[in-house]
Amino acid sequence: MLRGRRAEREVVERLLARARDGRSGVLVVRGEAGIGKTALLEHARDAAAGYRVERATGVESEMEFAFAGLHQLCAPLLDRLGALPEPQQAALGVALGRRAGDPPDRFLVGLAVLGLLAEAAEERPLLCLVDDAQWLDAASVQILAFVARRVEAEQVVLVFALRDPGPDRGGAELLAGLPELRLNGLGEADARALLAAAVRAPLDERVRDRIIAEARGNPLALLELPHGAEPAAPAELAGGFALPAASAELAGGFALPDALGVPRRVEESFERRSGSLPADTQLLLLVAAAEPVGDAALLWRAAEHLGIGTEAALPAEAAGLLEIGTRVRFSHPLVRSAVYRAAGPWDRRRAHGALAEATDPHTDPDRRAWHRAQAVLGTDETVAAELERSAGRARSRGGLAAAAAFLERAVALTPEPAERARRALAAAHAKHQAGTPDAASELLMVAEAGPLDALRRARVELLRAQIAFVQTRGSDVPGMLLDAAKTLGPLDAALARETYLDAMEASIHAGPLGQGRGVLEVADAARDAPAPSTPPRPVDLLLDGLVTRFTQGYEASVPGLRLALESLGGHEPRADDDSRRWLWLACHIAAMLWDDEAVYVLAGRHVRLARQAGALNTLPGALNTLAAVLVPTGAFAHAAELIAEEAAITQATGGAPLPNARLMLAAWRGRRAETSELYAAAVQEATGRGEGMAVTLAQYELAVLHNGLGNYPAALAAAADAAGFDLLAHSSLALPELVEAAVRAGEPARAAAALERLSPRARASGTPWALGLEARSRALVSTGPAAEELYREAIERLGDCRMVTHLARARLVYGEWLRREGRRKDARAQLRTAHELLSGMGAEGFAERAARELRATGEQPRKRTVQPADALTAHELLIARLVAGGATSKEAGAQLFLSPRTIDAHLRNIFRKLGLTSRRQLRNLRLP
Repeated sequence: MLRGRRAEREVVERLLARARDGRSGVLVVRGEAGIGKTALLEHARDAAAGYRVERATGVESEMEFAFAGLHQLCAPLLDRLGALPEPQQAALGVALGRRAGDPPDRFLVGLAVLGLLAEAAEERPLLCLVDDAQWLDAASVQILAFVARRVEAEQVVLVFALRDPGPDRGGAELLAGLPELRLNGLGEADARALLAAAVRAPLDERVRDRIIAEARGNPLALLELPHGAEPAAPAELAGGFALPAASAELAGGFALPDALGVPRRVEESFERRSGSLPADTQLLLLVAAAEPVGDAALLWRAAEHLGIGTEAALPAEAAGLLEIGTRVRFSHPLVRSAVYRAAGPWDRRRAHGALAEATDPHTDPDRRAWHRAQAVLGTDETVAAELERSAGRARSRGGLAAAAAFLERAVALTPEPAERARRALAAAHAKHQAGTPDAASELLMVAEAGPLDALRRARVELLRAQIAFVQTRGSDVPGMLLDAAKTLGPLDAALARETYLDAMEASIHAGPLGQGRGVLEVADAARDAPAPSTPPRPVDLLLDGLVTRFTQGYEASVPGLRLALESLGGHEPRADDDSRRWLWLACHIAAMLWDDEAVYVLAGRHVRLARQAGALNTLPGALNTLAAVLVPTGAFAHAAELIAEEAAITQATGGAPLPNARLMLAAWRGRRAETSELYAAAVQEATGRGEGMAVTLAQYELAVLHNGLGNYPAALAAAADAAGFDLLAHSSLALPELVEAAVRAGEPARAAAALERLSPRARASGTPWALGLEARSRALVSTGPAAEELYREAIERLGDCRMVTHLARARLVYGEWLRREGRRKDARAQLRTAHELLSGMGAEGFAERAARELRATGEQPRKRTVQPADALTAHELLIARLVAGGATSKEAGAQLFLSPRTIDAHLRNIFRKLGLTSRRQLRNLRLP
């Protein structure tokens, strides 16, 4: 019976009951060691009548093995693997070492695990118990945290037990934000009852009070402290009552209660209990503590190697520390850690050496290598080479953290300085990729201390710059990358060119907030980059185009940049080709060129490639870019769907929502309060990171908001700031806003100056979007027949491109001009069309501006007709659009990283809101 945990038991039981009704659930049980987390998990297991129960337990020595925890949980379910789509089967198979293949994206593995759990729950509800989650390997906890944030209607319950405080390493922080249940100490009455049940001999009242005070409500402490101290003579106990293995300090009450934390006191109790056992038993306990998988056969093979017989287990079992059956189980994880920490270095090495000898080098080479590494005193090249091979296998499964751990240990064991430096550089790269930049920096210092050839020393310089960009995004990063590029020039031409482009991108990011080498200086230095390969790669064309852009001007760069965009648009990247990482930059270049077709194709391509690869680390950014591209096309509803999808993925992966598309959509919708809030947050965050480009983007979007609301002085200030620093897309996009705001604010000189910058760029671009915006802007500063001709030209040109918002705005300003010219009838036609377009897409600020003008002509604007799909959320609309396009629930789930059962649950809500009963009816419904 769980004493004093009624409320906690009810939380678990409600979770199980909801899952039986089709609503998945997640719970993270937090608390100090011994507080009862495992006992609550056992209660969940006992209360899960009708459930299938699977479990995994984190083990500290397993933290270096990629997907070790995931393997525990999923191995019994792998008979369901064939029900998953092939990409998911492949990803999970590679991750678990069941098949060969390219390293899978970790979130595609997460989707596969979600699908596997959902398949298993089809027959009956599934309960997954994960104990000691703080000791899970980083890859497993990342996957399980992702799954926990995506379960909805699968009849799956996940319960994690997490020690507080946890270790500094590992990824348990990824569980933050999930529903939590914190276990505190038992109340005094429950503590007394538990102690009385555990110690049946009569207790002196002062002894009992002392134990209860020392335990502080920790159940394990109440059970163990009376047995873990040095034995005391019965006469020493106040009142003369004997207490087995009780201590004089407990009886006398002289110990300092704050000398050690409760878990450490319990651990010391276990140390004393194990330390009183025979030597062979202690060594057997140590071998069991060093062997993480609980394999009894492996334990006995290792024991035999040490000359330990099976009878050595009996004292440990009698002491209640260990149980050996088909598996090896400690009575509590603190027993394992107490035994291991109490052992001397020599005994630890003996234990690991025996385990290495007992481990099959063919079926489990990585654990054998790891045990051998722990058994070495000093250096050993043979073992270091084994670890390096293990790192390669871990990397091939997508276990970057595990690969880094193997390499780091290999560095320590490598005797030859040059080889140690080489491995230290490889380990630093792995640590950087695994998201531990501080550890990467330390390994770089080791690499630098050894002899390195010129290329590796240049790679050290490059990696240090890349780490600095991740850690600080400081203004010195472009200069660091530029120095690395110059060093790489004569050594690796292709890498040097990529590094020059990295430096260019970093300086663009820094923008007006950069204090180091700016984009002009970087571009000038990049003119000395090595010649590109033949034929040039997309990255080569991008670099050359941007160098021309910032050294010779906008007009001169258009042909080269357009060639780079065409190259990326027709380039299918291979698995080992990272050209897809330049698609973000390419989209900004396309927007700078006002090439609506290229930006639409490239943004869509970015999303498609990220979806195909299951790359949830890059998919949110790709979705954010595509949503930002869709907003000026007038597809606000579709953009909102992508923003909702991006938010769901970043929430599931533990990332921060991206602000750009949200801010743009809010601004175009004319939502003042929402835009102001998003703008302030975006500017504060970008300023803190030193990313001036994000600030200028936010200022451009603020200008759009205020132009829509008719607040022209504010629009003028924001547009001037956005156009003031000549970055990529933002300065181009901000110029038409600046012209309109300046004209309406009564500052024609500023409008003319902005137009003077806009016109040569638009004509060099030559796209309908560019020429339409130039004609509209020139019309705003013109008068008489010339103005009317320009307004008509703007409408005609913008009608030939995707940017419907700008077409509607051209009709709006033309209608405003016609009304001021006294041509009310002609004005009504333009304003009516503008209002219909703007209100239909949801551009409420501009639509109201058109409505005011229309009313001034004597006509009442029509109210927008309510559409059935208006009742749907953005997420539901996205699912409806996919299903209406013919996608099955499994296909829609694969795209949205949800299970088919969850898609079906959303469809039921969609059908109810729309009054539909079938997918066929949904396909016939017109969606926005």
